[in-house]
Amino acid sequence: MPGIRVTTTISAPPKAVWAAISDISTHVNWMDDAVAITFTSPRRQGVGTTFDCATKIGPFRLTDRMVITEWKPNKVMGVRHEGLVTGRGRFTLRRQRGGRTKFTWAERLVVPWMLGGPVAAVPLAIVLRRVWAKNLRHLREIVERSTSNLG
Repeated sequence: MPGIRVTTTISAPPKAVWAAISDISTHVNWMDDAVAITFTSPRRQGVGTTFDCATKIGPFRLTDRMVITEWKPNKVMGVRHEGLVTGRGRFTLRRQRGGRTKFTWAERLVVPWMLGGPVAAVPLAIVLRRVWAKNLRHLREIVERSTSNLG
């Protein structure tokens, strides 16, 4: 599958954005495709945390098994997908002028043959890019609303 990358700029510092994403259980609040998260490790944060994410895109449902592989507070969260769809993903936060954050979501996924393999990969990448861009708009709205309520 071609790599998928979506980016947004959030009017809040990286620390505020990290506060919104570091509680993995809340990702269902801003990711339309994430239905439920069930932790499969005693850890809830940091490298080595494992969880299953019930995922739904249109009529398609699957359980995405994930392992946190990278955890640098206020900077990077990386995952490895170990379910039916495999690959790696990464959230990157970069400080911008004016106390803003550039948030990038990049994924490289492998679609198994039983789901269409390489033939399905390109159209799936187009759909996922749209869904994830919408997810980042939701995240931006949540973070900006919560930081504006602080002041």
